[in-house]
Amino acid sequence: MSLKIKQDHARFKNIVRGRIKQNLKKFIQKGELLGKRGGETVTIPLPTIDIPHFRYGHKQQGGVGQGEGEVGSSLGPGQVEPGKGQAGEGEGEHVLEVEVSLEELAAILGEELELPRIQPKGRDRVVATRTRYTGVNTTGPESLRHFKRTYKQALRRQIASGTYDARAPVIVPTHEDRRYRSWKLQPLPENNAVIIYMMDVSGSMGDEQKEIVRIESFWIDTWLRSQYKGLECRYIIHDAVAREVDRETFFHTRESGGTMISSAYKLCQEMIDADYSPSAWNIYPFHFSDGDNWSADDTRLCLEILRDRMLPAVNLFCYGQVESPYGSGQFIKDLREGFDGQENLSLSEIADKEAVYGSIKEFLGKGK
Repeated sequence: MSLKIKQDHARFKNIVRGRIKQNLKKFIQKGELLGKRGGETVTIPLPTIDIPHFRYGHKQQGGVGQGEGEVGSSLGPGQVEPGKGQAGEGEGEHVLEVEVSLEELAAILGEELELPRIQPKGRDRVVATRTRYTGVNTTGPESLRHFKRTYKQALRRQIASGTYDARAPVIVPTHEDRRYRSWKLQPLPENNAVIIYMMDVSGSMGDEQKEIVRIESFWIDTWLRSQYKGLECRYIIHDAVAREVDRETFFHTRESGGTMISSAYKLCQEMIDADYSPSAWNIYPFHFSDGDNWSADDTRLCLEILRDRMLPAVNLFCYGQVESPYGSGQFIKDLREGFDGQENLSLSEIADKEAVYGSIKEFLGKGK
């Protein structure tokens, strides 16, 4: 019975996984997962899943082909003409909600978008340890007493001393018989990564544009967390000046005023220099903007920072240009012109929520 339950559970998980893959693009576009995240799982709303089963008909209905009838007559019981039925009392079909781990969700995303596994750069950085029980010792805390080994030692001593009676096998361990588990701390090397999100929050970036960034960042986080054991996220907002904020502020701040993109790039580079050595960290700056910048001079400064300082240090720099009725869209053209063929630079134009699916592929499809 237990084996049957496990088989049915595995079958149901495969059905759910297939349904998630089938509807993944819709989930990404609508952002249906973002408000339902808890710990290491997300709750996904799926249409009711019907597993095939037998359905028995009503009794005393006669055999097949029996009775009078006309061509087109219903063979089933209780046919009601459209619109002539009465109000029902039963419940309608409900949406089934299933919990999926973020690790499983990342695997589905990788399969569906054919994302390559990332090969981390740099050396492993030891950030944690774990306890491994490696042997037995004669001293230790009582909480780690090895009862089986203690009993064996007492039995061995009593047999050797001639005090063991097979007819009354009473084993009484002494203090010298006690044995304890011994342990050692083993370092856990982890490839660390940091995502530095930057977003233009000037007046031309409205709520719709911020929602697109929020949806895309969820999937970026999900994929990169599946590739790295240690992942940090930092957030920078900018208009004419840049400042670091927390996640909540990042997605809900609305400013007015001009845009100076170089302010964000300078702050991002300062973070890298201060906290994230390229030899130990895998670094992923993501910048989202509507493409407006203060001036051509500031754009040239941005290109200089990227070329001389940031791109040599990071795994991948991603720029996503979110379409806005108020933005000129010029900045992505300047980046294409200045960095044609640059391997660790990824550019994406995001017209609306439907474009998020393709944008994730453009950003993460290089496997950097």
